[in-house]
Amino acid sequence: MAAHAIASGTISFGLVSVPIKLYAATKPKSVSFNLLHARDRSRLKQQYVCATCGEVVERSAMSKGYEYAKDQYVVLGEEELKALEEQTQQSIEIEEFVPISQVDPVYFEKAYLLGPDKGGQKAYRLLCEAMGHAGKGAVAKFSTRGRQQLVLLRQAQGGLFMHALFYADEVRGFEEIDRGEGVTLKPGELELAVQLIEQLASSAFEPQKYEDEYRKKVLGVIEQKIAGQEVVVGPAQPPRAQIIDLMEALKASIAAKAVPQPAAQRPGVAATTPPPAAEVSRRPARSKQAAASASRKTGTKGK
Repeated sequence: MAAHAIASGTISFGLVSVPIKLYAATKPKSVSFNLLHARDRSRLKQQYVCATCGEVVERSAMSKGYEYAKDQYVVLGEEELKALEEQTQQSIEIEEFVPISQVDPVYFEKAYLLGPDKGGQKAYRLLCEAMGHAGKGAVAKFSTRGRQQLVLLRQAQGGLFMHALFYADEVRGFEEIDRGEGVTLKPGELELAVQLIEQLASSAFEPQKYEDEYRKKVLGVIEQKIAGQEVVVGPAQPPRAQIIDLMEALKASIAAKAVPQPAAQRPGVAATTPPPAAEVSRRPARSKQAAASASRKTGTKGK
């Protein structure tokens, strides 16, 4: 099935314009639940209730306010907000080209795929190939839905990705977080840690090796319930013991890695068949011999 474009626009750099279509690059598959009334299992509706008078407020009677102090708000009307919005042109204005390696992943917010729109195939291919040869990404401003979003364009898989970026003042640092700077490492600890990293290292990131085990287990339980089976949840795994001797823990980890193990038991390797989170409880059927024995004891004849 062909991908469905969620928007169209134009990439502009210098005097070159590239008509593009915007596609979602990801499709989250997390399991979500609806809130139901426990008594009759009907779906619940969300309501907004005034904290002062307790009245249920309809959307038509709502306004937007910015809390600048505790319980103190500045109210902005719809006309005022519209006057502040950027003119929506669905345009992606490239500001500069930067090395991809210089963009910290912490700035990435969301990813999109960009494809050429009608008449834009050649310009799209030109920009795509040029960025690939230059080895650089493009920092741009994307004007859409009345707002301006900072984005990064990068060439990959023969096409263009667009990553929505956080602004610098939206990203937190370690200024107020303890990083253990006062700790002194023992001789050999760093070498052992690097050795363990090398043992667990792979030449490339292969995301297809990993699965959302929680989602898999939840969907399994849901399917069992749909089939009318009784579900008994297994006991939770005991927590790992606290590390007392870091050096001994590193040595044990390296030794365990050196011993050949099944893939499901190797540290750092996703199990291909995860242990079941739930077991289906079924009453076993009685065998013919057991039924005949019971018939002789009660004086009845089995049919």
